[in-house]
Formats: sequence, C-alpha cells, structure tokens
Amino acid sequence: MPEPEPGRFERFVEAGKSVIPPLTLLSTLLFYFGYVSARSQYEYFGVDVDTVGLGTQDYIMRSPQPLLTPLLVFAAAGAGAVVVHAAVRRRTRAATRLGRAGQVTGLAALSAGLLLLAGYPFLRDWRLYGLVTPLLIAAGSTLFRYGSFVRRLTREPPDPDPTPLRRVSTALGYVVIAVSAFWLTATVAQWSGRGLAMYEASRLDKLPSVILDTKESLFLRSPGVQETKLPVSDGQTFHYRYRNLRLLIHGKDRMFLVADRWSAGSATVVVPLDGSVRVQFQFQNQRP
Repeated sequence: MPEPEPGRFERFVEAGKSVIPPLTLLSTLLFYFGYVSARSQYEYFGVDVDTVGLGTQDYIMRSPQPLLTPLLVFAAAGAGAVVVHAAVRRRTRAATRLGRAGQVTGLAALSAGLLLLAGYPFLRDWRLYGLVTPLLIAAGSTLFRYGSFVRRLTREPPDPDPTPLRRVSTALGYVVIAVSAFWLTATVAQWSGRGLAMYEASRLDKLPSVILDTKESLFLRSPGVQETKLPVSDGQTFHYRYRNLRLLIHGKDRMFLVADRWSAGSATVVVPLDGSVRVQFQFQNQRP
C-alpha cells in the first residue's frame, strides 16, 4: 500500500530543514532570547551587557527562564486546539458555523493588529504595544486560517487541489504567525529580564558580599558604601578598603559591583581583575 503524500505544511517544514539544520536553528533562538533577557536585566543597573563578556553558552543557559512562560502558553493553546479540532470533525453543522465565526473573529483581530502596526510611530511608547500587537496578529491569522480550513473541510463537494495562489497565501500565513510568535516571545523575554533585575534590586543583600581593596580612592558616592583608609606599612600597595558592596555579575576579566541596598543615586562599579585591586568574598551571616 503506497504511503500518503506529505501535506503542504510537512513539505514546507522539510524544505526549511534542508536550508537551516534544526539544531543550529534551536541554538540560535535560545541564544537570542537569552541575550534579550540579559540585556534588559542589566540595563536596569546601567550596564551594557556587551561589556560583561558573556559567551554564547552563557546566553543559552539563561534562555530557559524567559522562555518558560511562552512555552507553557503555546503548549496549552496547542492542546486546546487539538480538542476543539476533534470536536469540529464530529459535528459538521456546528463546524460550518464555527468556521464562519473563526474567519470573522480572526479577520477582526488581524485588522486590529495591523492598525496597531501601522500606528507604531504614535504608539511605540505604549508599554503593552510589543505584547498586544503581535498577539492580535498571530491570533487573528491563526483563527482566520483555521476558519477557512474548516469551511473547506465541510464543503460539499470538497474543494479541488489548491491553486498556486492558495499555496502562496498559506505559506505567507504561516510566516506571519511565526514572525508574530517570535516578536511576542522576544517581548516576554525582555519583560522577564527586567522583572528579574527588579527582583534582584529588592534583595541585593542576597548577592555575594564583597570587600574591595584599591590603590587609589574610587570616590564612590553610592549610598551605604563605606570607604576606610588602610594602615600604612612597608610593602603595602593597597590603601583604601570598601565595604557594603555586592557582586552583580562576574565577566571574563572584570566584576560588576553594586551597593548592598538599592538607591536611585547608586552606580555599578566595574572592577578589572588584573592585580590592581584585591577582592575578598565574605561568608554569609548564618551559623552552620
């Protein structure tokens, strides 16, 4: 018995695999979303993440945290779609009404999303713009495509083979949905990074405590940071000690330190690990 020919979507996926290997695509996506989240997180502390010196593996390891919520939402939506589709195939008359409603609702949502997209110069400062716009476009495109599919499925006699124009419109519909889902996930990753930064800022005392010795005064003005002069002695090259500092992140050849309590007047101190400073990490104040 000959095997059934693959559908349009399967052929589209196979063509994509021949151009971009799945593992490379997955690594690229994980790197991107990890980078977006980290960039938003450290911008809160005034740090450009590119100056930290994180590598590709570091960003990939950071990607699960911002991707957890979108993946759960997509999985739940997919499970719900499977249940709805199974019910639709059992009830032809209800399926016809559902297909028509899906087309109307999808077209309305898609139109609203495109209007928001066209109004970007005026709405770009709206905080929810990056979430609502791709959500409307993705949901509208999906509902409209599914509504059209259901109506063709229940039509008697069934539609003949799709025309080239329909194939192109189907492929473009998949591209629109994929791009919108990518945009939506990137927005969630950005919000996740900022939320993580604010969570850390409210609990700076949980970060590693650092005592910093320097050769010259750093003239730090962050509230709470304590500067003391070290006693002068033979061979002593470090003359100033700073307390109440916390390690924000450790890069390849530098550390980024912040005060142990948040303040609008605080700053992030970049400390090179080249022998010009002496660093001590304090034990946590908790008896074993």
